[in-house]
Amino acid sequence: MTPKGEWNRLGKTIAEKILSKKSGQDVRANDIVVADLDFVMGQDGTSPLAIKAFENMKAEKVFDPKRIAMVIDHSAPSPLEGVSQLHQQMRTFADQQGINFYDIGDGVCHQLVPEQGHVVPGNLVIGADSHTCTYGAINVFSTGVGSTDLAAGLISGKLWFKVPETIKFVLNGKLPPGVYSKDLILYLIGDVTADGATYMAAEYTGEAIADLSVEARFTISNMAIEMGAKCGLMEADEKTVAWVKEHSKTPFETVKADDDAIYRMIKEYDVSKLEPQIAKPHTVDNVVPLREAAGTPIQQGVIGTCTNGRIEDLRIAAGILKGNKIPHNVRLVVAPSSRQVMLQALREGLIEVFVQSGAAVVTPGCGPCVGTHNGVPSNGENVISTANRNFKGRMGNNKAFIYLGSPATVAASVLKGKITDPREFL
Repeated sequence: MTPKGEWNRLGKTIAEKILSKKSGQDVRANDIVVADLDFVMGQDGTSPLAIKAFENMKAEKVFDPKRIAMVIDHSAPSPLEGVSQLHQQMRTFADQQGINFYDIGDGVCHQLVPEQGHVVPGNLVIGADSHTCTYGAINVFSTGVGSTDLAAGLISGKLWFKVPETIKFVLNGKLPPGVYSKDLILYLIGDVTADGATYMAAEYTGEAIADLSVEARFTISNMAIEMGAKCGLMEADEKTVAWVKEHSKTPFETVKADDDAIYRMIKEYDVSKLEPQIAKPHTVDNVVPLREAAGTPIQQGVIGTCTNGRIEDLRIAAGILKGNKIPHNVRLVVAPSSRQVMLQALREGLIEVFVQSGAAVVTPGCGPCVGTHNGVPSNGENVISTANRNFKGRMGNNKAFIYLGSPATVAASVLKGKITDPREFL
């Protein structure tokens, strides 16, 4: 550990504070710690391997069933016999261990974990999925791990961490109409690049963050990994506290960075003139202002995923689609991020808007994004998606081309059959 005398006059980042508390030591960036976990999560792409590792480690019981969840969301419902066997393995393990379990149709893991009240500010959380960083929007140090580390966490309730250095993003101003949190995070990733924050914690702050809803903030923290970051942290304000209390009865203490915290770098932006952004194939940091990609023909759109499948996202998209018809040569797949979100969308008439416009509304889950089913594109097709990744083969076909944008951009683009500025519809 870093000698206390060297640091006793210096403040800490959010990441340093949470890892200090959870390890019971005074730690700083680049220290190695073993820390207590508040919650552990696995999904159907990673849990079967973790269960195998759990058994190979000769474990019999998990550390605390209440602090563990497994979610079937990537291939839900199962598209293949082999996948069904893996799902059954997860169901059996969950029953034996008495852990929280979410089956097909319940939704995407990164929506469910905060929505169901499993995590609160100040927590340390691991998930065997790279976008576990999502919960940083509610002041949680959450990060993705591999299946073997997940197994270790399931058994011991602890894991080792290298305390990350932190890159601070100060986002001044407010986003203009027609520009959303997805545009903002795409812009930041384009600026920092896909490996510009590797193994660092990203801290997002400033007027632009304060102005966003908690749902919109999840979008930003979700994509921290796309700049290489270990986690994407935000301080908890009144909006955060109200949102968490609405979803969880667990008591918590928020964590704030000290004014004299040491950062690897501080990047400051004025977002008040930001335009809609597009990430072009085949990397998330291949970002341009939408006007530079405008007119690109689109054969399919996807609205959903752990990045932009929340009720706020569906409202934005439905507001553009309402009263309009998607052309016959364009498809739109809509996947609400959870059962609760789908029910709310039904109550508000949003599902009716999507269906009447010509969209296909599918089971809450990851299917269209991960490429297991629910909308695999054809060779050479262009897809505009609200997902977080556009790598070759990401949607199940490495001969397709994926563009990333906001829910508003996707809705506007499928109506025109080409990448379109959503501000035309506002």
